[in-house]
Amino acid sequence: MNDILPVEPSAALVDPATERDYRMALDCIAEGEYPKALEILDAVAGEASRNARVRYARAVALLSNGEYRKAGTDLVFAVALDRTFLPAYRHLGFVLLTMGKELAAIRVLKAAIAIDPVYIDAWCVLGDVYMDLGESDKALEAFENALRLEPGNPEPHCKLAMYHLSKGDMKSLRREYEALREIEPGMAAQIAELLP
Repeated sequence: MNDILPVEPSAALVDPATERDYRMALDCIAEGEYPKALEILDAVAGEASRNARVRYARAVALLSNGEYRKAGTDLVFAVALDRTFLPAYRHLGFVLLTMGKELAAIRVLKAAIAIDPVYIDAWCVLGDVYMDLGESDKALEAFENALRLEPGNPEPHCKLAMYHLSKGDMKSLRREYEALREIEPGMAAQIAELLP
């Protein structure tokens, strides 16, 4: 998955030096310098290891570095440290899907949706999990829920476009392409390559 979300600001780390290091690591992540970000985050000790956002930032760097198992561990900690931190749930669901643990991914993503029923990122990843399981009706429902919740967001349109492509429904694929042309022309160009 190439749509790693930006890391949110920390939840007020008490130590100013830790906060400074955390922000430096975020800058490294934003610049694509994942090994450097990991080095900084690994050096942060004490309070920071008990902060959900620090664990999440480390997981984002690990994911971007292709280290899914380690990222999963940090995401589990992030969720345990802050049961309402939805991006950690979303990424944990993705990691579990990537590791072939679809049923666990469904549980995690449904937990995120139970916390915030309008969290479209969880709906989109949930749809991906159902697609992976071959449960296309449930996948369609998840993608349509995401689209209904935020029609101007390009991600649900892309997910629906891929769904319709998998079903050979070129008319619906074209409909999503047209919607994307208005919302996000760059994504629409990618979908255009799939059209007959």
